[in-house]
Amino acid sequence: MPLILKPGTAWSDVYARCQEVAPEAFHDGRLCNYWDGRWQADGVPALATSPVDGTPIAGPPRVTSPTATAAVRAALDTHQVWSRLPLATRKARVSAALDELDAHRDLLALLLVWEIGKPWRLARADVDRCIEGVRWYVEEIDEMVDGRAPLAGPVSNIASWNYPMSVIMHAMLVQALAGNAVIAKAPSDGGVSCLTLAVAIAARHNLPFTLISGGGAELSSVLVAAPEIGCVFFVGGRDVGGQVAGLVDSDKRHVLEQEGLNCWGVWEFSDWDLLATNVRKSFEYGKQRCTAYPRYVVQRSLFDEFLAAYLPAVRAVRFGHPLAVEPGQEELPELDFGPLIKDAKVKELDDAVQEAIAKGGVPLYRGSLENGRFLPGQDTSAYLPPTAILAPPPSSPLFHAEPFGPVDTIVLVDTEAELLAAMNASNGALVASIACDDEATAHRLSGELQAFKVGVNRPRSRGDKQEVFGGKGASWRGAFVGGTLLVHAVTEGPADERLYGNFPSHARYPAV
Repeated sequence: MPLILKPGTAWSDVYARCQEVAPEAFHDGRLCNYWDGRWQADGVPALATSPVDGTPIAGPPRVTSPTATAAVRAALDTHQVWSRLPLATRKARVSAALDELDAHRDLLALLLVWEIGKPWRLARADVDRCIEGVRWYVEEIDEMVDGRAPLAGPVSNIASWNYPMSVIMHAMLVQALAGNAVIAKAPSDGGVSCLTLAVAIAARHNLPFTLISGGGAELSSVLVAAPEIGCVFFVGGRDVGGQVAGLVDSDKRHVLEQEGLNCWGVWEFSDWDLLATNVRKSFEYGKQRCTAYPRYVVQRSLFDEFLAAYLPAVRAVRFGHPLAVEPGQEELPELDFGPLIKDAKVKELDDAVQEAIAKGGVPLYRGSLENGRFLPGQDTSAYLPPTAILAPPPSSPLFHAEPFGPVDTIVLVDTEAELLAAMNASNGALVASIACDDEATAHRLSGELQAFKVGVNRPRSRGDKQEVFGGKGASWRGAFVGGTLLVHAVTEGPADERLYGNFPSHARYPAV
């Protein structure tokens, strides 16, 4: 029986609910920017379509550099007032905002489904991680800010589209809790409606937020280099991250999270059922996250056993339209991933795969759209089935860069030295893992990896609450975050303080 769109989940239904909840932000059929303490119908709304099926959706209202400059100056005025409020007042306001965010949990999650293609389970988890994570900070913040002061100016956030709630909104709420006004540039590729609704809820509780949209090329000089900015938070790729780093003044506080090629090494290993489980899980959200594992570095003598575990796991991956159900079906489908963020990304990866094969890479697995769950006749241009390439050529971008899509590459090695060299191919990563029966060997190898977190027979992730997060090498610049480190990154401590992080003057790493 053909699948149908679950009744009540169409984009028109979701947007109408947003207009009911926050008419001040979803005004006259367009999104507004929020700055100087009010919603403003400025900027030029960009055309946007959902990656889910090409449905037209609300686009970001892009402002110009002069408007962004005015917004930053207004945020400084807000900062000077907010930073003097008692901590108890800040905690009460943030807690009230969290309660209302929780009340609209499912609406926020549906926005994530339509805007960035997250399957329902993962979309709800993104919202929950934000709310639950910030609640933990509300409970722990007193000790974290003891003896510390807010920054001299607001915190500016420029982040990618893949985690609007658990990364962007989470950071904004903690930054405000620590005593700072907060500026965020809405992601250009997706998530602007979700972030707009979240900011609308926060604004009702008088949190010191600014939300504007615009192109990075035009706004970065303002949102990064303006003297009013006290700290720059960036989450994204290395190319854009390098441009942002070039604009950051040497003594301005900064947190620049950049990508790396996260690798899973397989050495002297035999628990193939465990590995197969981790392979399947690694395809969540189509590997569109900074801690995805797109590279397996495998001991050559184990390749036959690896392949026998890997291929069934990849074939079991489920993908498709996140809201497509059978008639009468109540629950939304349990999918590993939906679409990529846009059809151009599919073409980019498909071209990279074809080039890698043409230059000698071996196609181990290429899935088919016929295996996906789709509505009859829907646009599937933003969907890419799971793909795996053995031995990508060194000239291929798949050899040295994170694909940010459901494409795995596999490299075979014969010695420990080759294993380490292959796993360190990207000059730094956020996470890595070693699959090895002998834990002593695994820990010894782990010490040679240029990754911030290394798992032994398990994946590592960004983590929540007290868990710290950072990167090694080119994957991170500036202060590390997570737990107390996130609060310390956006507050001033003793004059001689040396924060944990990667800085031009020093690198300091916490225990992870």
